Formats: sequence, C-alpha cells, structure tokens
Amino acid sequence: MRKFIKHIGPGPLVAAAFIGPGTVTVCTLAGANFGYTLLWAMVLSIVATIVLQEMAARLGVVAQKGLSEIIREELKHPIIKALAICLIICAIVIGNAAYEAGNISGGALGMEALFGNLTFQLSHFKLKVMPLIIGVLAFILLYLGNYKILERFLVGLVVLMSLAFLTTALITKPNLLQILKSALVPSIPENGILTIVGLIGTTVVPYNLFLHASLAKTKWKDKSDLSYARKDTILAVILGGIVSMSIIISASVMQSQEISNASDLARGLEPLFGVYAKQFLSLGLFAAGLTSAITAPLAAAFVASGCLGWDSHLKSLKFRAVWIFILVLGVAFSTVGFKSIEIIKFAQVANGLLLPIIAGFLLWVMNKASVLGHYKNSKTQNVLGLLIVLIALGLGVKGILSVFNWI
Repeated sequence: MRKFIKHIGPGPLVAAAFIGPGTVTVCTLAGANFGYTLLWAMVLSIVATIVLQEMAARLGVVAQKGLSEIIREELKHPIIKALAICLIICAIVIGNAAYEAGNISGGALGMEALFGNLTFQLSHFKLKVMPLIIGVLAFILLYLGNYKILERFLVGLVVLMSLAFLTTALITKPNLLQILKSALVPSIPENGILTIVGLIGTTVVPYNLFLHASLAKTKWKDKSDLSYARKDTILAVILGGIVSMSIIISASVMQSQEISNASDLARGLEPLFGVYAKQFLSLGLFAAGLTSAITAPLAAAFVASGCLGWDSHLKSLKFRAVWIFILVLGVAFSTVGFKSIEIIKFAQVANGLLLPIIAGFLLWVMNKASVLGHYKNSKTQNVLGLLIVLIALGLGVKGILSVFNWI
C-alpha cells in the first residue's frame, strides 16, 4: 500500500481538472432531466479519456517533454507552426481565463450553500467574499511551486470530492439494477443529444492532454515508470467517472423539480433527504471548484511555456506570470459577479475546434519513432485514438453550432 501511495502521480490531478463546476452542472442537468438514462455516455467518456490520457502520460514519461513543446519542435513548416501555436495559446490560455471565473464561482456556490452569501461593499461595488478566499487558497498553493505539496493537496481534495458525491448518491438509495442497465445499454432520449455531447465534452478535456504530459515528466524520470503512469491514469479517470455518475444518480431523484445547477440540487435534496445531503453535495461542489481553479491556470502556464519555449519550472517567473494572470482575472470576474458572455462564447468555440485538432496532433506525435522509439502507439491504440478523434470532431462541430444556436 505504501508503495502504491508513493507512486500516485498526476492522474488524480487530471481527474480533479475535468470534474469542475461545469461537469457538476452538466451531470446535474443530465440526472434531473433524464434520470439514469445517460449513464452510458459517461462510460463512453471514461474509456475515451483513459485512451487519450494514457497517450499523454506515456509521451511525458518517455520523451520528458510536454505536448506543446513537442508540437513546437516537430512542426517544421513555419506557417503551420505559427498557426498551431496561435490556436493553442488562444484556446487554452484565453479559454482557461474565461472558464476560471466559472471554476471559482462554482466553488463559491458550494460554500455559500453552507455558510450563506457573504459580501462587503467597496466604493460602488458589492464584492463576494467566498471567491476571494478560493482565489487566495489557489494562489498560495501555486506560488509555493512545490509539485509534491500541490499533488498531495489536490489528491486530498479529490478524495474529499469523491466521498462527498458518492455519499450523496448513496443517501438517495439508488436502484442498482437500473444503474447497471443504463450504464451498459445506450439510449438517446428525446432532446438528449446535446446533453450527451455535454457529458462527453466536459470529460474529454483538451487542456488535460497538455497538463498530463507536463506533470508526468515532472513526476517520473525513467521509462520503467510507465506501468505506474498507466495504473495511475486508469484508476484516477475511473474514479473521476464514478464521481460524475454519482452526481447524475443524485440528481435523478429531482426529476419533477426545476434544477439548473448543483447549488439548486443541494437545496432541493435537503427537504427529501435531510441537511446532510445538502452538506455533502455542497462540500463536493466546493472541492470541484477549488481543484479546477488550481489546475486550469497550471495547465495554461504549461501550454504557454511549451509553445513559446520558456522554462516550465513551477517557480519560473514567466510561468508564474501566466497562471497569476488567469487566476486574478477569474477571481475579479467571480467576485464582482461579472460574466463576459462574449469571452465565454469565444472560449467554447476555440475549445470546440481545439479538441479534435489536439487529439489529432497527439495521435500524430504518438506514432513518431523519433520521439517515442518502440514506445510509439500500437495498431489497437491507433484505431481507438482515430475513433476518438472522429467523435471529438463531431462534438466540436455540434458545440460550435450550439453556441450560435444553429442546432
């Protein structure tokens, strides 16, 4: 057990990154609107995420470089290289800045459900207290620049989040046979296609591919560690998927009520299952918000450093400048309650385009013997990867069309 704990790596951080307030909200809506019916979509998402994240982890361990570094080095044509770097920086760095406000706001919602909405007046602005607290916590952990401390804190938060959401699901006394059937038998209910797209899109996250490769090279330095990296990835992603499924299960009991986010779900569960259901769910939402508020700026800093050829050390001045910019922007937007719809729409469009492109880049890199030697992809891994790229392309197109209300 001690050896196993010692080799827990970036897997839980990746799980922490994809279970943010956005995922919690989408899973809540899936459960509230369709009950257990869409659990199969989460199973599909888990498989796709394991395949892609294993590739990213293998790349980091074997090449000892991040994905953005390798893309910059391997793309030889100057125009294609410039376009790729520009797209990645815009989608990941600016996109994460837009989503950071949502991460911090989501964590704050969890705390406000427990302690109330605390505010203070500053000149003409009414500022929220909880987003400031979450921002300060995230800043301290990132500024320490110590990977082991960051890893342990986030692993602790993931365990807390997992226990909170799993306990909430158990409190609702779910139908286990119905859960098993819904998880294994695909079914698309009326008006359910966009929710399915949302469930897969919030689990297979493009910035996680960059984050995982960069963290894997930080954690493991030898190719013999690949087995630990694979186990770490598989266990963490499955755990993250179970957490997401627990949220769907918890929300399924509220089908007759108007539920628009996890905060509504927390308040709605209290009359049915008591104050503990509300407390566990609120605690889980806080943990989800805080973990994503830490990992989103971290991923953006790794991406910017790799694309621009900077030092990606956690204490590097330029590295810190990127995550500080994103964190401060997220805290500012969340504290004053400001929502920049146009920025968020741009982020959705950019990420919708980016996911199939980055998955395609990853698949291309994973077949280069010059980068990976005999650790390159097998035929089975290529087939699975290609299927995921095609699914991601469909998701990207649907996501962009939905942003503009064309579907």
